[in-house]
This record gives sequence, structure tokens and C-alpha cells, in this order.
Amino acid sequence: MRYYIIAGERSGDLHASNLIRALRQRDENAVVRGFGGDLMKGAGADLAVHYEEMAFMGFVTLIRNYGTIRRMLKFCKQDILKFKPDVVIHIDYGGFNRRIAKFTKASGITTFYYIPPKVWAWYQSRARELKESIDRMFVILPFEKEFFRTYGMEVDYVGNPVLDAVKSFTSDGTFLARHGFDSGKPIVALLPGSRKMELARNVPTMLAVVDRFPQYEFGLAALSNLDGKLYEPLRSHPRVHWILDDTYNLLQSARAAIVCSGTATLETGLFKVPQVCVYRAGWLEMIIARAVVQVKHISLINLIVGTEVIRELIQEDASPASVCDELKKLVEDNSYRDQMISGYQDIYHTLDIGSASDNTARLMIGYLRSYQEKPSPSLQ
Repeated sequence: MRYYIIAGERSGDLHASNLIRALRQRDENAVVRGFGGDLMKGAGADLAVHYEEMAFMGFVTLIRNYGTIRRMLKFCKQDILKFKPDVVIHIDYGGFNRRIAKFTKASGITTFYYIPPKVWAWYQSRARELKESIDRMFVILPFEKEFFRTYGMEVDYVGNPVLDAVKSFTSDGTFLARHGFDSGKPIVALLPGSRKMELARNVPTMLAVVDRFPQYEFGLAALSNLDGKLYEPLRSHPRVHWILDDTYNLLQSARAAIVCSGTATLETGLFKVPQVCVYRAGWLEMIIARAVVQVKHISLINLIVGTEVIRELIQEDASPASVCDELKKLVEDNSYRDQMISGYQDIYHTLDIGSASDNTARLMIGYLRSYQEKPSPSLQ
């Protein structure tokens, strides 16, 4: 079968690449094309557009790049029609993918969504839009199944690909020595984010924290797809070790972590590293977010459990002083650490239902084959 996959950022590229491999194991005639990155290409996809050309985040940035986004949407629609896929698979990247999904559904092309937009967090009314434009959704958070059911949608909970990645990780016993860590000091992992704006807001705060803890060593989780200059002056600090594209080995060795809100909070939790979640946005983005956000928590850790497992420091609360207070407890208060780690263990068991990629591929191919046998199946 022919699969057109759209992943608009780094995490989506990773999840798409694993899905492609799983699809190929079950469908030896699979042909894959789409929007994505190097990982998708390495898994055998023919890239129409690299996600770096469309990695925009934030309300203001989206407005500034509106012309580019419109051109990408137009090209994507034309490319899909030219490719003639059996299915279009959307992966995260909600703003772009929701628009393309409307088009593919209207064009009579089977439309799947793996890791759909977090409409349960904001703009919940968009769940109705997804119901109209998506043939089947595959969700990675257990509470999403019940959320979409309230809108008359039966979706498949397939497990979580982040847990898959953590379970398949093999640690490097030479990691600490290679990076020159002092084994006598606690190591604190710094995960400032995966986007330029996140680094611009989090690096200064993290630098101030580093200066206040000479008794700790710090590892800076950096990504090669971002300009190294974005990490300055944190990168050049004498007690900060530069860790490029090796976050999991850093977390494996860390006593505690300071983490930008996002998937990284879940990854850190699955490695059982006590953490504090920090989040800063521009003033306009924050005003809009506060008007539309409909959940009590911003970190995936707390969202999955439904209560506060880790501390979330947002906007003005994410001051160096507040982060320092929390970090000291994370490193030195054993009772506080044990309570957090216990919460992590509950999350692990909740998510552990097998490989998300394998589950999704099996279900997708099953649905596609049933559609071929019955052109107009009832999906609800």
C-alpha cells in the first residue's frame, strides 16, 4: 500500500520513523512519502519537504510566517494528489495537519491521525472538527480515549512511543568518563527545550541556577538540529558539560533535572529522575494561552496522573530563586525524591501496553484492508 505521512517537527519525525518500520514489517509492498526529517528518510520514506522548513511555534511566529505556511499547505495538497496514497497519516503538528486532514477527507482519501492534537488541553471544540475529518485516530495517552468518547468518537489507545524509546535504550558505561564528570558530585540534567524560543527563555534562568550550586555538576542536553550558539553562555560555563544528542545517557546518570515543559518531562519521569518543570512564553502567547487552556497542568507527567507529581513553575514563577529552591529539594531531600519516583512508577505501568508503533501499524493495516473489502465501513 501507499502511505503519505506528515510529521512537522523533530519528535514527530522520530515517531513516524518507528511507525514506518513497523508498517514495512507487516506490508512488504509499502511505499512511503511525506513531510518529515532525516529519521523518516532513514526508515525508507521519500521526503517531499523537510520539517526544518516549517518548524514554527508560538502565535506571533505563526503570524509572521503565514505566507510560508500557506505555500506549504498548497504544495502538500498537490503532492498528495500526485502521489495517490491509500492513506494519509498525520502525526502531531496540529495546526498544519488539521487543515490537510479536511482536504484529504473531502478528496475521498482515507485519513488517519497518530498522536492527534492536544484538543483536550485547549480548543476542545476542535474535537468535533477531528470527528468530521479523520477516519480513525490512534492516541498515546490513556485519558484521551475517554475524552474523545464524550464527542462520539471511538479511538484506539496504542501505548506511548516515548516509553518504547526508553525501554529500548541501552546505556553507555563510558558516558561519565567521556564527558569528564566528577563522580563525587551530584549531576543535574538541564533540558532547556527543543525550539529556539524555548532556549532563549530558559537558558538565562538555568545559567543563574548553575551559578548558585557550585557543589553540583550540570549536563546540558543539546540537540544538533539547533544552532549551538543558542545554548550560550550556558554551554561555556566551566561546570556545565555539553551533551549533544545523548539525552538518555544524561538522564540515566542524573540525580535531578530542570526540564522545559513538553515530552521531555515524560522522558525524565520514565528514567525516574526527580525534576522541576519550567515554562516561559512571550507575553502575547501567554495571554492567549491563559484564555484558552482548559487543563490544570502543563507537564505530561501531571496530566497522565491527574495530580501534581512534579512541580510546575510557569512564567513569573519560573524565577531562578524558585527553581533553586525546588532543585535543592530534588537533590537533597530523600523523602521528597522517593514520593516523586513512586508517582513515576504508576505512570510507567499505565503506559506499558506494548509497542505503540507495532500496535498502531497492526491496527492501521487492519483497518485499511477492511476498507478495501468494504468501501464504506462504519467507523463509529
